[in-house]
Amino acid sequence: MRYYNMDAPLEKIYEQDYYLWLMKNAELVRHGRFSEADAGNIAEELECMGRSEKRELTSRLAVLLMHLLKWRFEPEKRTNSWKYSIVEQRRKIVELLNDSPSLCREFDRQFPYAYESALIKAAKETGMDMACFPQECPFSPEQVMDKNFYPDNAS
Repeated sequence: MRYYNMDAPLEKIYEQDYYLWLMKNAELVRHGRFSEADAGNIAEELECMGRSEKRELTSRLAVLLMHLLKWRFEPEKRTNSWKYSIVEQRRKIVELLNDSPSLCREFDRQFPYAYESALIKAAKETGMDMACFPQECPFSPEQVMDKNFYPDNAS
């Protein structure tokens, strides 16, 4: 086990011991010692956190869309597991948007990317050709998030 110099510059600690770097910066900020904090790396980490939230939203939306596609195009194979996944992804997306309301803008922006990912996943999981699925999402964002919406295979 390696131990690092606790008095090393924060930029060096950032490269060697991320947890220690977090704790030291948190302490500095808590005590108002901003000029001593590692501002450059803190800013980078905050931006990464924002990208991570956006990625989670897109990922959850893709899983939700995939299950809605499977629900519509494979009605004979519907399972409670699919229904649970639809309910759970909707719940988690709402939770994300409630925790970070500014992500609501990203929902509409990420919708086409999430659908593109959902197409690939649905084709792989069902064994169906991607051409069997609509190239444009057949569900509106409102339908996708409507807790009572489960697409039938008639349309």
